[in-house]
Amino acid sequence: MTTLKDYRQFDGLHWETGSVRNYYDYCGVKAAHTGEPFTEALLMGISGGAVMGYFPFSYQGIDPHARILTRNTFDPMETMLQRIGAVQNARQTGSADRAVSNLVETLEKGTPAIAWVDAMQLPYDPQPYEFEIAHMMPVVVFGYDEEADRVSIADRARVPLTVSTGQLAAARAQVKKVRQRILTLEPPEQDRLQEAVEQGIWDCIRLYTEKPPKGARHNFGFAAYERWADVLRKPKVRGSWDKDFPRGRKMYAGLESVFSDTHTFGKEGFAERDLYADFLGEAAVVLEKPALREAGDQFRVSAKAWEELGLILLPDEVPVWVEARRLMLTNQRLFLEQGGDKFEEGRANCARLIEIRSEMETDFPLSEEEVVAFRERIAEQVLRIREIEVPAVAAMKEAMEA
Repeated sequence: MTTLKDYRQFDGLHWETGSVRNYYDYCGVKAAHTGEPFTEALLMGISGGAVMGYFPFSYQGIDPHARILTRNTFDPMETMLQRIGAVQNARQTGSADRAVSNLVETLEKGTPAIAWVDAMQLPYDPQPYEFEIAHMMPVVVFGYDEEADRVSIADRARVPLTVSTGQLAAARAQVKKVRQRILTLEPPEQDRLQEAVEQGIWDCIRLYTEKPPKGARHNFGFAAYERWADVLRKPKVRGSWDKDFPRGRKMYAGLESVFSDTHTFGKEGFAERDLYADFLGEAAVVLEKPALREAGDQFRVSAKAWEELGLILLPDEVPVWVEARRLMLTNQRLFLEQGGDKFEEGRANCARLIEIRSEMETDFPLSEEEVVAFRERIAEQVLRIREIEVPAVAAMKEAMEA
């Protein structure tokens, strides 16, 4: 048995930033400007911060979905670690047996290991739908007991999670690029923190206002808000909701996927705007730029607007949709607070979510005319969020240039 019995670090809630936050907290690393463990907000901001991204997808055999990005996804973990000067000690092998040895050897040295796993395969977080594409994400492994067939993991929940050794092996082996890879980290270079914060803020500003490093400009930032509103309102434009998410099951699938991305998937809060506001509060101290707090206050207003968007997407006026909203939020709460202990209850909720989506094929609650008005209401709120975030980003830029 090789388990770090004193491991108690479960505050990190997102795969990349949460795993690094938990890892460093266990290792006793403190931030110079607070004397406390690095916060996930600080790491999120350094990695590129808040963003808006809109991407519709349609794959054969599964319902269409609209993906909303709420944080930088351009190599955020590598970016974050490089900026804080964290030396990465990676071990990767094509041998399943050697992969176990690497993991156990790391734990025996008294250090947890960051490992990449297919998040959709692990059994402690019930998902209502099957994903054919592996979703490889980092988690912290702090225990491996082959005799008891038990692996201890820190992964988004505020409690320890467990899987079998076979389940971990299968989840680690899905994608060649990170297959059976583990990572340990050296402490960050504290004297690089100011520059790291500055770079993260400028990344955020650019992702809102300029062409992204990859992809079409209209998929990111303020342009993405406009694009999303257009496809909601204009039935003849390419990618319109009238065509891609027509009345019925497909429209409901679009609504549900947007709600999931902005309210529950790998996060707590509303589009992570409160988290980014927390970062700007820390950045104001690190950079000695108090004006950044004003931008943070504006992002908190945005968080409220995102919360309102969730109530528009799955409104109280449609009983079956508010049921779905509550089921998703309940599953998020159960997982965060109790992890796999409430798996069966979560799975029952997922089964009901699947039933609701099926019901939308024959018993859709809105008429064609009501659908048009409903999409307009969503578009209005999307543009309202944009108008709230425009001055927030402008305030960030002004503070940085002062």
